[in-house]
Amino acid sequence: MIGIDIIQTARMDKMMQRFGEKGLKKFLSDEEIKLVKSYKTAAGFWATKEAFSKAIGTGIGTKCSFHDIQIYKTSKGAPKIALAKKIIKDFDILDVSLSITHDGEYAISVVALETISPTTNKIKQF
Repeated sequence: MIGIDIIQTARMDKMMQRFGEKGLKKFLSDEEIKLVKSYKTAAGFWATKEAFSKAIGTGIGTKCSFHDIQIYKTSKGAPKIALAKKIIKDFDILDVSLSITHDGEYAISVVALETISPTTNKIKQF
């Protein structure tokens, strides 16, 4: 399953100017906030969490919150996703791949999931 999201980084800049760290805490953990170097980084993290929630087919809400998804970086600086145990269990997730990119005033994230039980009806017939 694949999810994608795009955000205008200026939206994140305005949110951070208005609410500061309190605004970031609405969708990031303390560890994630330590990784945020600018509003563009924060925008990429927002897009990642939205992309993940789209990949599992729920969007952000009661079945998957922003805080069920955590972004961390490898020793080489590559972004990775960690998930709450309930998300892994509820959606049978085996693996997650992530790519974040920035272009001008946009941040884009793509998330691909590997699950234990793929959907049996892959293509709807008519």
